[in-house]
Amino acid sequence: MEKILKVHCVNDYARYIGAPELHPLVSIIHYDELEHCRHSLNNYDVYGLFIGDEKLEDLSYGQLQYDLSRHALMCVSPRQIGGKMDTGEEIHTKGWALLFDTELLRDTELGRRIYDYHYFSYSISEALLMTPEQRESIVCLMEHIRQELLGKEDAHTMRIVTSQIEQILELVARYYELQLSTSVTSTNSDLLPRFEHLLHQYYDQNLQQQFGLPTVKYCAQQLFLSPNYFGDLIRELTDDSATSHIRSFIMQRAQQLLMSGATVSETAERLGFDYPQHFTRIFKKHFGITPSEFKVR
Repeated sequence: MEKILKVHCVNDYARYIGAPELHPLVSIIHYDELEHCRHSLNNYDVYGLFIGDEKLEDLSYGQLQYDLSRHALMCVSPRQIGGKMDTGEEIHTKGWALLFDTELLRDTELGRRIYDYHYFSYSISEALLMTPEQRESIVCLMEHIRQELLGKEDAHTMRIVTSQIEQILELVARYYELQLSTSVTSTNSDLLPRFEHLLHQYYDQNLQQQFGLPTVKYCAQQLFLSPNYFGDLIRELTDDSATSHIRSFIMQRAQQLLMSGATVSETAERLGFDYPQHFTRIFKKHFGITPSEFKVR
């Protein structure tokens, strides 16, 4: 069994790699400065952003493996596992890390918005590949946070630190959007046709009889993407959510079944709805009339 480091608090990781402990809730680590450092496979109870300034291979994130390119950033959140198993070998890696505790977010605007940063749940081929200028803008803020934590703490310290963390998260969100728009026009340009084909295949194979209605999670897994990243790509392509796209597909199929003579109950069952009432509610919300009213038009 692989040895996993439980990162209950930010300083669990700092101590493990021999980095300075700056504050109980926030850790800034500059790997270039460490004399003794080892890989670790971590189970996080904290949020973390890791910047690699060299190529790292065979990193794990959840159940997946990938390589981290030079000037790439990877994000983790509580209940995620990531890193690389400790073999006992000392390494000399380069880059930065920012870890912050969930307690820092209590009763803050950042705490209320933290789940808007979808990139914390990306899990395959979704590390942020940064330009040198993008990297420098984030590292500059990390250095400012470190200087703030090294000074004498006063009533303003943690508000300033939290504000600077929020600035970093907003920059990462901006850079991910830029990367997203590029990936949409290149490697994911055929995503919509594959998505559409997948939905047709779902019903052609009668999977709705076993699993019910198709979900965003199922579609994302079949397309080898995490659900949040898949949802962001679909929204970038269509200006609508993946959930809405699935619902529209199902409702179009419902119209075809009703027009071919199927009853409301038969249509609901053949589409994968648990109850006809649920189907009727969704149909009316989508078209403005009930399935029964549609049949007599």
